[in-house]
Amino acid sequence: MNRALFVYLALAALTLVVFAVWPELDLKAAHYFYHGGSFFGGVSLLRFGRDFFRVTPFVVLAAYAALWLARRAGMKLRWAPSGRAVVFLVATMAIGPGLIVNLGLKDHWGRPRPYQTEGLSGQAPFQPWYETDGACKRNCSFVSGEAATGFWMVAPASVLPPPWRAPAVVAAFAFGAGASLLRLAFGGHYLSDVLLGGLITLIVIEVVRRLLWPRGASTSGASSRPGFGQSRLRGASRRPAA
Repeated sequence: MNRALFVYLALAALTLVVFAVWPELDLKAAHYFYHGGSFFGGVSLLRFGRDFFRVTPFVVLAAYAALWLARRAGMKLRWAPSGRAVVFLVATMAIGPGLIVNLGLKDHWGRPRPYQTEGLSGQAPFQPWYETDGACKRNCSFVSGEAATGFWMVAPASVLPPPWRAPAVVAAFAFGAGASLLRLAFGGHYLSDVLLGGLITLIVIEVVRRLLWPRGASTSGASSRPGFGQSRLRGASRRPAA
């Protein structure tokens, strides 16, 4: 088990335990975004932000697929993902946010969303994450689909060449955090929902990565022209040692 997968599994287990022992933490966090009888999500700028975070992962996935197709068609590109990288991106999106989060958990768990809960604009009783018999029947609160797709952005960032990979991964985590905060601001999810939605996707990313790339294999796509630091590395390797 690699270090990242171990960390994500440990964080997921810790989140489940903490919010099972102290379920009121979800309500306390929700109240930070609830004032004057409503959540902050009614602001037009936040609605635009939600659309941005919701659509961008699918735009990125389509862009990577388009780059791969363009290279296959013979276009000279500075960089394009490999076919294996495209399979990695499609698989992680389909399995994590798709099958596990949206089809598996959200439609069957029954947890009402914060705005549906008593004391937070709604009438349903509060349900901790471990109770599955709540008033919600479909597209429920546990877990957050938009947090899952937000943190999926770590996958395309991780297949970039090394000079760009690290800052892209940092930006991807910031993207996931931003998408999660907006879901809290809209009253669409509790804190445990967004934490676990993101962690489920990160776990899926690491599992699929280990299946597609054996230890030591590069995850970045091939470049059709020297760039992204490759030419410098090649030049350095040809220089005689001092």
